[in-house]
Amino acid sequence: MNHQRTNDGGTKSRTRRQFLGAALAGAAGFTGLSRPGLLLALGEKPALPADILAVPDRSASAPADPVSLERCRTYDVKALVASFESLFDRIGGIEKLMRGKTVTMKLNITGDGRRKMAGLPAERTYQTHPATVEALCGLFAKAGARRIILVESYYRNRRPEEILARHGWDPDRIAAAGDRKVTFEDSRNRGEFDSYAEMKVPYGGYVFGKYLLNRRYEDTDVFVSLAKLKNHITAGITCAVKNLFGIAPTSLYGNDAPNERTTQNRGAILHDASRDVPAGVPGERHKLPEEIASKSRSEISYYRVPRVTADLMAARPIDLSIIDGIESVVGGEGPWCRVEPHRHVTPGLLIAGRNAVTTDTVGVGVMGYDPQAGYAKHPFPGENHLNLLARAGVGTNDLARIETRGVSLEDALHEYHPGRDPGWIRRHVLGKKG
Repeated sequence: MNHQRTNDGGTKSRTRRQFLGAALAGAAGFTGLSRPGLLLALGEKPALPADILAVPDRSASAPADPVSLERCRTYDVKALVASFESLFDRIGGIEKLMRGKTVTMKLNITGDGRRKMAGLPAERTYQTHPATVEALCGLFAKAGARRIILVESYYRNRRPEEILARHGWDPDRIAAAGDRKVTFEDSRNRGEFDSYAEMKVPYGGYVFGKYLLNRRYEDTDVFVSLAKLKNHITAGITCAVKNLFGIAPTSLYGNDAPNERTTQNRGAILHDASRDVPAGVPGERHKLPEEIASKSRSEISYYRVPRVTADLMAARPIDLSIIDGIESVVGGEGPWCRVEPHRHVTPGLLIAGRNAVTTDTVGVGVMGYDPQAGYAKHPFPGENHLNLLARAGVGTNDLARIETRGVSLEDALHEYHPGRDPGWIRRHVLGKKG
């Protein structure tokens, strides 16, 4: 596992390690570093945590499905339709996948869409753009989808259409584009269902072995994740996999759970484990190690959120992953993130694949990062959820094993943090030596 990569091969003296540890602990980006991250920084090989060791390492045989990349620099709907058609054609098209089926697509409507980031509207930086939804609903209907359901967990006791309209969307226009087969659903609670679906993590789970989800995630034929190519303050990156953190209903996993009219986030239960799940909700398979439990809430989140993310995606696999990299932002998943200055970026790309892990791996490579980066290695402040999923055999995060179709990875490269990892980028993205 990449957790065991070292910087100095473990050859420094103990005194030298202590000196480096003190220096690193005070450096920007290393404040509050957990013991696994600190050992890596000092060139030691930490033992893998019990929750990881409990999952057999199947990374060598993990699927390596191809990923499609298409150049697109505009949110004009007609241009989007043409670009999406080319994007999907390279991975076998979507007609066979969707004809006669119920298609459920998870959006990324994090935070309040009325707030700007980097001085620009939410849809151009940190949220799903309504034009991409309009174009995709049209293509899904054209491919023969029987029903198209747009899901997200919202933080208001209002209908999704009303919430989105307040963000500047036109829900009726989207419904019309989808041949009136489109509905909007809020999955933060039971919704229209009288019970939750219990969905198991096939490899047993890094945190929970099973999750209770809105039944829409089970009662569908095709599940699509529509994500942004952006950073995440806790998980490092937000792509198709991290988008699924939002499928855990806040009615059961939120700070005010159990509460069917919840308006709070998942911080206490899924982020920092400061409280347990309510009665009737399956409990944790693995508790926090003592050395992590004693850390700050942020450090606990760096350890825990990637594990929950991996578990949720494995419990509810994605059938089609789509990443909007036309425009995005550097500096976190929303305007509330203040770790670094927000910067608008324009990769001018659409990315898609049938395997969410391989799709995200290519997306991370496009951003100029190492998809196999170890614990507390940039851009991951803690665990790398792609490593966890690769270990479980869900999909490979080894770029060398993944076929990219369309725009080459070299041409697609758009470094989100230029100069941060130039050696890795030259070797693995640009295909050059040293």
